[in-house]
Amino acid sequence: MEPISQYGYDKLTQELKQLKEVERPHIVREIDIAREHGDLKENAEYHAAKERQLFIDARIKDLSQMLANAQVIDPSILPHDKVSFGSTIEIIDLDTEKRHVYTIVGSIESDTSKGRISYGSPIAKALIGKQEGDEISVALPRGECEFEIVKIYYKPIDFES
Repeated sequence: MEPISQYGYDKLTQELKQLKEVERPHIVREIDIAREHGDLKENAEYHAAKERQLFIDARIKDLSQMLANAQVIDPSILPHDKVSFGSTIEIIDLDTEKRHVYTIVGSIESDTSKGRISYGSPIAKALIGKQEGDEISVALPRGECEFEIVKIYYKPIDFES
């Protein structure tokens, strides 16, 4: 099962609905129109539409699989005395003394540029279950890094920003 917030689940559901109810029927009509233009071997419109249909069908399959494996978790009801799904964590790099703030989310909701890291990332895996004051060691591309957990709390995520 893949943990996900209600927001993330709703976004996937909306995308799947859009693909099934709007985009796929539209591309099927485009294929029918292109087919009417004659010789399919040299019909660029037909081939482009078929390629788009393959992409849409693959995305529908992927989204359906993601939703089937999704476990919606409401992080607001979880205790955040230890790091868990939905926790916002302030950590300090013990080598550089640089502070970082991360929120642990599902893999499809992660966006490192906004401080949202996947629960499956190396840092999140090392953090989950730890408490304030604990030190963790994480293998990162730049090498082994040591961090101290400064603060753990829950803050609703603004996925729109």
